[in-house]
Amino acid sequence: MSDLSARLELPILQPSQAQKHVTHNKALQRLDALVQMVLEATEVDTPPGTPQEGTLWAIGPAPTDDWAGQAGQLAQWAGPGWVFITPQEGWRAWDRAAGTLKIFDSSTWTLSTDTQNLPGTGINATWDPTNRLSVASDATLLSHDGTGHQLKLNKAATADTASLLYQTNFTGHAEMGLTGNDDFSIKVSADGSAWTDAVIVDAVTGTLTGAAVQTAATDIGPGKLARADYVYGPGNLLGTVSTTGGVPDGAVIESGSNANGKYTRFADGTQICSRHFGTNNQTHVWTYPAAFISAGQGNLALSALPFGGAAITATVNWTPSNTSAEFKLWNATGAAVASQLHVSAVGRWR
Repeated sequence: MSDLSARLELPILQPSQAQKHVTHNKALQRLDALVQMVLEATEVDTPPGTPQEGTLWAIGPAPTDDWAGQAGQLAQWAGPGWVFITPQEGWRAWDRAAGTLKIFDSSTWTLSTDTQNLPGTGINATWDPTNRLSVASDATLLSHDGTGHQLKLNKAATADTASLLYQTNFTGHAEMGLTGNDDFSIKVSADGSAWTDAVIVDAVTGTLTGAAVQTAATDIGPGKLARADYVYGPGNLLGTVSTTGGVPDGAVIESGSNANGKYTRFADGTQICSRHFGTNNQTHVWTYPAAFISAGQGNLALSALPFGGAAITATVNWTPSNTSAEFKLWNATGAAVASQLHVSAVGRWR
C-alpha cells in the first residue's frame, strides 16, 4: 500500500502504525489547505513576516529565506513552520490579492476563465444567439489605452448592415450607419416599422440627399437642410442672373458696363440701365448697354435729369424699343437747349 493518496497526496495510515493520530492530522491539515483553496497571493518570492495559521501562498520562481528552493510550490503556515505542497494541474484557487479565480496549468496560476472564443457573454443580462454580448447598465464606457480609441462595426458585404440602432422599450426609432449599402445614412421611425431616410451621405461623392435635405430650388419646406446649389451666399450672390422655368438658377444680382452705359439686372427680372451724356442740344439716340425683353408694354420708363442751366424738359421723341430710345432737351419756350444730363431706363430683362 502506498503511503500517500493518488491525487492530493494525503498521508495514509499504515497497518500496525504507531501514533496514527499524527498521520491522520497531517491528512486533515492538507485537506484543510486544498479543499475550497484560497491563496493569499500568487507568484510570491518572499515569505510574509507574520503569517496567520493555515494561510496559503503560491510561491514564485525565485523564492528566498524560508522558501528558498521551493519555487512553484504552495506554502502553508502551520506553526511553527511551513508546509510545502506541490500543486497539480487543474487545481483551482481563489487569489485573494488579485480578487480572481485562478487555475494551475502545470506551470503557472492563470485566470480560470478563458476569454477567447466565448459563445456569448451577459453582463447583468442574458445573451442570446443574436445578441451574443448583452449588457444591462446605466452606462457603458469604452476608453483609450494611452492614445485614441475606435469603435469598429464591420459587416461582411455591401448589402449587409453595420449600424447603431436606438430603441425605446426595444422598438427602433432611429438608426445611423451603413444599412444595405455603403452610403452613410441617418433614418428615423415613429413606430419601428416605417422608416424615413432623413440624411444620406453618398459614399462616392460625399454629398447629401434625404428627406431632411432640399430636393429642388423651390423646396423650402421647414426643417430642411439647404443645398449650396439652391441657396445664395458670397459665392453666387453676384454673377450672371438666369432662370429656368421662371425659377432663378443663377446669381441674384448682375451688373456690367460698356460704351453705352451701365446696367444692373436682378434675379426677379428687373433691369436698370443708365448713362451720362455730355453737353449737346441735338437729338440723342441711346442704345441701351443691355437689351430689355420688350418695349411698349408699360414696364419700360425713361427719365432725364439735366445738370445746370434753366429749367428744361426731356422729351422722348418715340416710344422706346427694347434696345434703344431717342430724346431731346427743350426749355420753357420750346427751344432746344444744350445741357449735360443723366438718363436711366427701368424695365425687365425677362
